[in-house]
Amino acid sequence: MDRAWATFAALLMMTIAGACAKEDAAPSSDAAGDAGSAAAAKAQPAAEDKWAEQRRRMVEKQIQAKGVWDLRTPVTDKRVIRAMLTVPRHEFVPKWTRHLAYADRPLQIGEGQTISQPYMVAFMTEQLKLKPADSVLEIGTGSGYQAAILGEMVKQVYTIEIVEALGKRAAETLKRLGYKNVTTKIGDGYRGWPEHQPFDAIIVTCAPDHIPQPLKDQLNEGGRMVIPVGEPGWRQELYLLQKRRGKIVETAVLPVAFVPMTGEAEGKRAAP
Repeated sequence: MDRAWATFAALLMMTIAGACAKEDAAPSSDAAGDAGSAAAAKAQPAAEDKWAEQRRRMVEKQIQAKGVWDLRTPVTDKRVIRAMLTVPRHEFVPKWTRHLAYADRPLQIGEGQTISQPYMVAFMTEQLKLKPADSVLEIGTGSGYQAAILGEMVKQVYTIEIVEALGKRAAETLKRLGYKNVTTKIGDGYRGWPEHQPFDAIIVTCAPDHIPQPLKDQLNEGGRMVIPVGEPGWRQELYLLQKRRGKIVETAVLPVAFVPMTGEAEGKRAAP
């Protein structure tokens, strides 16, 4: 193991990614995010939210601070920070792990899956450079937390989860918290969601060994995609894709470790 890779080890251990199945601090005043933000504020009044201080510490110490033992860079996008301060992360984890909801680590959510480390959620979201009027596709709903963060920032979120139990639970949580601008679906996300294309941004929270062509095709002109790519158990890279004049420009951003994308992606991985 070379020295550079050893330096990344701590980050890799902490970013076992988020909640994509094996198949698979005030509310924003932005018009597009009002549906999600206002609903969340109603469900969790600031005066009664005993978790607000933990969210503040999470943002200050994990997301805005420069890493010491890893190479994380501070997240500075004000709209991302506002969303991370607003969304009640503890509502998206099992009750027996709520005391760890704002810890600097991924957490188990059942079905062998996890909710991503808060920093990784914020970092990936920032890479998308979201605008209030954007339409966003998420592959791998998991707990629904990432979808809620997106829902605070954009006009419409479409999210797909292949594990039915997780997808239904996430849909119930998002509905209970009032995220009317998040539409959920149970299914294989490899081919995206053609009925709602094109998307201004796409975020993938599980790792195929290649970037699915249907997702590239569904990205709007000028749009951005973040996706981890690589074999499970081996080095993976988080890629940022941008569509410019109909062509896709790919940039490796960060070494990561995510659960594998399965379903159709798994079949293609197994093919010779």
